[in-house]
Amino acid sequence: MTRMLVIRHGQSEWNAAGRWQGRADPPLTDEGRRQAKVAAGALGAFDAVVASPLLRAAETATIVAEHLGIGPVLTDTDLMERDAGEWQGLTRPQIQDGWPGFLDDGLRPPGYEPGDAMLARVLAALGRISERLGDGEVLVVSHGGVVYALEEACGEPWRRLPNLGARWFELSGDDLTAGPRIDLVPDGTVPNLL
Repeated sequence: MTRMLVIRHGQSEWNAAGRWQGRADPPLTDEGRRQAKVAAGALGAFDAVVASPLLRAAETATIVAEHLGIGPVLTDTDLMERDAGEWQGLTRPQIQDGWPGFLDDGLRPPGYEPGDAMLARVLAALGRISERLGDGEVLVVSHGGVVYALEEACGEPWRRLPNLGARWFELSGDDLTAGPRIDLVPDGTVPNLL
């Protein structure tokens, strides 16, 4: 059985601006780098660190892995955030203006990656991680949408996940089980470490 702590990356420039990111690749803010350092101090030992190749996740993973003294950070493209289609780069008010009622009704624009497709690729990535690393504990640095998809697959209700929020998952064969959620930066603030 492989235990995986799947965490959301630190604050990106588009998180700070309130823009939907999807597959866009904005970097971390200084705050996001500070969050990653604080989160690294809250973590124990892991056998490996695997990340989405998108800059905000890969940089978070590198900061954490350096602090934990493990590496190299492995990447898997199937751990990337969902493609948000035409909404990438837009703010919530811009989405509401351009697609009235879509957000309230749970509708999405053309090009928005369907949930079942996203879940299939994320589960394939976790399966590869489990096959490669076997029994043990793996830190997976990814995106909020990835955590939400895994939680939904385990029957968990949707709850907002902050930057550096995380959830434990156990994978045994094809059986995925959700463990507890944790906030690695509990109050959302971090001291100035830069």
